[in-house]
Amino acid sequence: MKIDFWKYRRIPLAWLLLTRQPLRLLVAIAGISFAGILMFMQLGFRDGLFDASVTVHKLFDADLVLMSPRSMSSISMSGFPRRRLVQAMAHKDVIGTTPVNWNFLLWRNPKTLATRSILTLGFEPSSPLLLDSGFAKKAQKLKNSGRVLFDVRSRDEFGPVAEWFKKGRVVETELAGKRVRVAGLVSLGPSFGADGNLITSRETFLKLLPSTPPGSIEIGLIRLSSSADIMEVLKSLKASLPNDVKVFTREEFIEFEKNYWRTSTSIGFIFTLGAAMGFIVGSVIVYQILYSDVSDHLAEYATLMAMGYRLKTLFGVVAREGILLAVMGYVPAYISGQALYYLVRSSTKLPVLMDPQRAFLVFFLIVFMCMVSASIAMRRLIDADPAEIF
Repeated sequence: MKIDFWKYRRIPLAWLLLTRQPLRLLVAIAGISFAGILMFMQLGFRDGLFDASVTVHKLFDADLVLMSPRSMSSISMSGFPRRRLVQAMAHKDVIGTTPVNWNFLLWRNPKTLATRSILTLGFEPSSPLLLDSGFAKKAQKLKNSGRVLFDVRSRDEFGPVAEWFKKGRVVETELAGKRVRVAGLVSLGPSFGADGNLITSRETFLKLLPSTPPGSIEIGLIRLSSSADIMEVLKSLKASLPNDVKVFTREEFIEFEKNYWRTSTSIGFIFTLGAAMGFIVGSVIVYQILYSDVSDHLAEYATLMAMGYRLKTLFGVVAREGILLAVMGYVPAYISGQALYYLVRSSTKLPVLMDPQRAFLVFFLIVFMCMVSASIAMRRLIDADPAEIF
């Protein structure tokens, strides 16, 4: 039996209409790609800054965290009595605590002698602090007064500390106007509020910042037994501890910091607005392209309508043009976004990454943008009356 393939062959009308004028197609792709890149960058910066604000928070070895209710964020920490950790130890499921001092001190670049604020954490070297299994060995070096661990991922403005230390040089400089020596390196990463990080002992911290009361801390880390119900312990400690301290789970502690930057600053609004502007710009560009295409071929559309084609079928042609434009515009936008994210990471060391959720979100926004523009341009087809055109 002979099959007539030509009978079932569909003419790619949408593709032919788009490629009929290559220059116009390139302009449309460039416009959509630009809108996609703008959305990628704005959303990437926003999410990257939120993630960067909790770089250190995610590394703490803790199930629960104590913090003063007067603390607003990592850049505005208030102290609370250290004895609250002693009270927390009375709970049967608490197996360990770590008092942590948290403040910004002036670090002097050992090469240029310029000063810059750096986040400094003070803790008891014999107590766990970070999830890194190799950190405990490094922490032992802090038992000598005046020793610090320097974050290798700190910005270059703090000096070639990691480079010098790896070469075996003795790295000494000033911190808060007092002499300190780098005893080791850690990898934490800068945050939106801190360009660099240091870790030292509480003994050294109190010497560097003598105005800090010995019995005051900014963070209290609590570790629970493996069989403990975290939410039950959280509820119990909230009921038993005074109101001069707040109790968070580790996830709540991280979300607390993110929420500050999201709601108490203009960061979230600015970058979301930037993404919205990219969406609007892309919509206008796609609309102009599709409207011009429909207008240029109005006679042909009218002829098809006169031949019996339904308006819905012609609408489908314009919709397919929008989908094709979305796909062709998204690919270069995605590639450019990856390249720009790498550039940002290299320049600022902020964790700006292309995660699948954002990639899908931008693709959805581009498709939606093109379909909205196509829907508006379709209205031009309603005027495609053969009696008026011919």
